[in-house]
Amino acid sequence: MSLLVRLILSLLIAMLPTVATAQTKDDPSQKTRTLSRAAAEKLFADRVLPLLVKRCFGCHGELKKLDGKLDLRSRAAMLKGGETGPAIVPGDHSKSLVYQAVLRTGDVVMPPKDRNRLTAPEVHLLRDWINAGAPWPKTVAGVSSPNTPAGSVSMSTSGGLSKAWSNRRYEAADVWAYRPVQRYDVPGPKGGETAPRHPIDAFIDRKLKQRGLTAVKRAGRRELIRRATFDLTGLPPTPEQAISFEKNDSSRALEQLIDRLLASQHYGQQQTRHWLDVVRYADTAGFSNDFERPNAWRYRDYVIRSFNADKPYDRFVVEQLAGDELDSTDPELQIAVGFLRMGPWEHTGMSVAAVTRQQYLDDVTHAVGVTFLGQGLRCARCHDHKFDPLPTRDYYRMQAVFAPVQFVDREIAYQPYENTASFAKTKPRIEKLLKEATDTNVGLKKKNRDAIDAYLKQRGVKQVADLPMAQRPPRHLGLTKSELSLQKISRKRMSYYEREMKRYRPLAFSVYSGPLRDVRSNVAMHLLPNSIAGVAQPIHILGGGSLQSPQDAVSPGVLSAMHGSNDATQSTAWNTIPDATNGRRLALARWIASPNNTLTARVIVNRIWQQHFGTGLVATPNNFGKMGSKPTHPELLDWLATWFVEHGWSIKKLHRLIMTSAAYQRSGQHADMPRVREADSRNELLAYFPPRRMAAEEVRDALLAVTGELNSEMGGAGIYPEINWEVALQPRHIMGSVAPAYQPSPTPRERNRRTIYAFRYRTLADPLLEVLNRPGADISCERRDETTVTPQAFAMLNGQFVNDRALALAARVTKDANTVDSQIGRLFRLLYGRGPTAEEMAICRKHVAGMTNHHRQHPPKRIALPTSVRREMIEELTGEPFSWDENLDLMKRYQPDIKPWDVGPDVRGLAELCLVLLNSNEFVYVR
Repeated sequence: MSLLVRLILSLLIAMLPTVATAQTKDDPSQKTRTLSRAAAEKLFADRVLPLLVKRCFGCHGELKKLDGKLDLRSRAAMLKGGETGPAIVPGDHSKSLVYQAVLRTGDVVMPPKDRNRLTAPEVHLLRDWINAGAPWPKTVAGVSSPNTPAGSVSMSTSGGLSKAWSNRRYEAADVWAYRPVQRYDVPGPKGGETAPRHPIDAFIDRKLKQRGLTAVKRAGRRELIRRATFDLTGLPPTPEQAISFEKNDSSRALEQLIDRLLASQHYGQQQTRHWLDVVRYADTAGFSNDFERPNAWRYRDYVIRSFNADKPYDRFVVEQLAGDELDSTDPELQIAVGFLRMGPWEHTGMSVAAVTRQQYLDDVTHAVGVTFLGQGLRCARCHDHKFDPLPTRDYYRMQAVFAPVQFVDREIAYQPYENTASFAKTKPRIEKLLKEATDTNVGLKKKNRDAIDAYLKQRGVKQVADLPMAQRPPRHLGLTKSELSLQKISRKRMSYYEREMKRYRPLAFSVYSGPLRDVRSNVAMHLLPNSIAGVAQPIHILGGGSLQSPQDAVSPGVLSAMHGSNDATQSTAWNTIPDATNGRRLALARWIASPNNTLTARVIVNRIWQQHFGTGLVATPNNFGKMGSKPTHPELLDWLATWFVEHGWSIKKLHRLIMTSAAYQRSGQHADMPRVREADSRNELLAYFPPRRMAAEEVRDALLAVTGELNSEMGGAGIYPEINWEVALQPRHIMGSVAPAYQPSPTPRERNRRTIYAFRYRTLADPLLEVLNRPGADISCERRDETTVTPQAFAMLNGQFVNDRALALAARVTKDANTVDSQIGRLFRLLYGRGPTAEEMAICRKHVAGMTNHHRQHPPKRIALPTSVRREMIEELTGEPFSWDENLDLMKRYQPDIKPWDVGPDVRGLAELCLVLLNSNEFVYVR
């Protein structure tokens, strides 16, 4: 050790006693604060009481025998004191024994262990509270009146909540979402103003005026039809639709357009894309094995049908949480509760059943909170929520609602409206692959069995057990190391294909209510019964969230800080959660979907607003708590929530209301943009319409739409689009082996359906969609990122999919028009909904001519697609490398999209222009 290091260490050691003393010394330089009554009460609730709970209650509050007969759990008990007298003297910290004890300068030192001593800031908190009179606020049930002035409000409740929770106080602005929805009047005209034509604009324009801003004028017809069509269907308008809208001089032209779009089957697909982001939909289970969920697609199609039918949102909520308890005879409702199984889940031979079960309960409790209530609940799993009015007991009471939930692949016949047309083509292939894997396994087992029989016959015995241990043959006698590995792979493939074969059975990814059972059991039930008799799994508060620390048992309940909780003094039919095994979820669903719930309508209204403006009135749709964003227009949010409920919880009506406002129809360009950005940098006041880049799925679907390749077929099991070949063929480990390689669907018609129908792996993302910010499916996505990064340019300019679309687009316009100029004009109409300017025409004409000449001189080389892929892995049974060739059976009948060698240089030259235009902001952005 160097001299310098020894010197530093000695100095640090010498400082330690000084540091320890400084932690508890009553430093005169730390002046006593003079606090108001309200400030002192808040200090106690936020800081002092948690400190007492953490450092003092262990000996002076939670034991049957109190140390020194001192109870610190109430102000009266502290005034009474213990064996040495009163613990506090309100108004005088120097005469308060509890303060003298924490200073650790007298005969009594507290806490007794030196490592638990209070820090100087903690000592000062206790001092300031005592000097302010040591206030201890009384408990007030429920949320304070909505008319309470701004300031701190009590959120405490009765019902046996934790002591640290019993007197918490919050700033009114931090608990706005828990306070009743207000019925605000639409702002009227002031002074010489003209009354706004639309209620939304009345709220928006009032804030703009307060900030001294002027809204931009209405966008042009071309921008409006593109904006509305993408918002409601996720697809671009056709040139014919754009021309028709521009020529429609009716005052109701936009309303007619909105009605047409809302009636389109594509509306439900677009709306479902947003919903699946929140609920984390995927066709596989995730984690290390990422098992397939062959029937999850039925839930996806249920959501699409629900949005297209404009199912009232309150009904939509109840069906997903408790459809099986609502009506056990309705197949649609058994499919709807697949929502409760959307999160990632895995149980293997290495898993502990109790841990797996608890992970599910934690996941579903939190998912329900963020999805429907805009309130994450997971923080309260280990402790009372640090910021929001969510005690740990509430968390476990909510969890108890889901204690009876058991998994089931329920036998429900495919309905006439469900699309199973692809089964006739795809089922024989899976049967063939399963048979091949089975035959391989059977053959190797027979070879192994024959070798063992020969071994036993040679030794004159009939079974292995008849031989001494030293003479018994190896378990895999007769198989080479390669055959041993191949046998393992064949067994894994059998399991994989058997799971895929479930796709062709009429099973629903569903749940039922009943007692706890083995999580590994894969029960298949008929439509009835919807529940199994028995006692539901008991739920305990878990100390620190650990299964090893069970505490009080809890009954099912809801959030106690909200009106209508089980702890409320006035019980109603919709707020009581039964203790019976069946019916808990239905009661919770009705509580969530009640007009009296302060969160539900606000949350969904905010999500719909975000779809149209890019950002919600609350910028954090999954978090309406303190750490989330505050509403930019709180009165408008409540007005919309009230309007939404009064209009039958209709999402289509809400879309129509928002889209007919001037705020939605504004141009994306403001004449005084520097002034606007200075006053409102985030455009929260909506002086202009915020442009947005298309979502990843919209980009892919729009590319297929403008080329004329999009297959608009509805519903059905997932399809397999083309993805980057390197990613498609990379090894994907599953079940201790390598999963079959990703192979795209054989025909363009199968591949080129809307992205919502693409089979979604959790562990294998489409690189094009991923780089364009499609979120993963493990965590609820409240709002997608919108980044601009270099890999996006690489994917859009160099990616095979986009280049194929550019070639297909060139082939399309070549058929539509005969001359280069007319082809360029057709391109602009297809992509932008307008014709090119003279300057644009000249630039495009020159580019096409140059690239056509280039392609005449450089003919393309045909590229063959692979029909097999080499796999390599380390065999766990032998520890040696093992390789084999995997047959890519679909590639032998693969029908590729149009390729460069299929067309002449004139089409290839035009495709170069198509590629540039497809990468332009005007195409990729919605303005």
